[in-house]
Amino acid sequence: MLIPHDTRIALDTVVDLVNTAPESGQDDRLTDVAALYDFVRGHQVSGVGELTQRDIKAVQSIRTLFAQVFAAPDSRTAAEVINRLVAAAGTTPQLTDHDGYDWHVHYFAPGASVADHLAADCGMALAFIVVAGEQERLRRCEAPDCGRAFVDLSRNRSRRYCDSRTCGNRLHVAAYRARRKEAAG
Repeated sequence: MLIPHDTRIALDTVVDLVNTAPESGQDDRLTDVAALYDFVRGHQVSGVGELTQRDIKAVQSIRTLFAQVFAAPDSRTAAEVINRLVAAAGTTPQLTDHDGYDWHVHYFAPGASVADHLAADCGMALAFIVVAGEQERLRRCEAPDCGRAFVDLSRNRSRRYCDSRTCGNRLHVAAYRARRKEAAG
């Protein structure tokens, strides 16, 4: 699946945003302005001004909607949530080149809030996945104690864990030890 650079960045951002929620197996990681600034800086979200408590509440709200997209049982349900997100953000596509990146599309309006910025750009990235008929690539980790979101970009759509080095490896080692214990009698 060929995904443009800006869409891939937006997909990584939405996955990381969803994974800041307590439903992903840890404490909420977006509870104050400093945490939101760290998230914005870490994901190089452009055009963000001063952030307030209102921004935190708005981002937490869209985070909940994005989580619904990852939990959607079918593409129609995912599309309905994505359409709400993108429409509410006042999406205004425009071509831009900045910060060393070649031409790409920003979907948020100039001066948009950080929540509208994320809803528009990340919502359109998820729309790209749904339009391509690849909604099943939006997954949650199958490790029993995890539940983190991820986008399965493997060729054959076979990825089951958020990170094969942690969750996947931990479960494979546990299964191996159980088989050895059973074989030993």
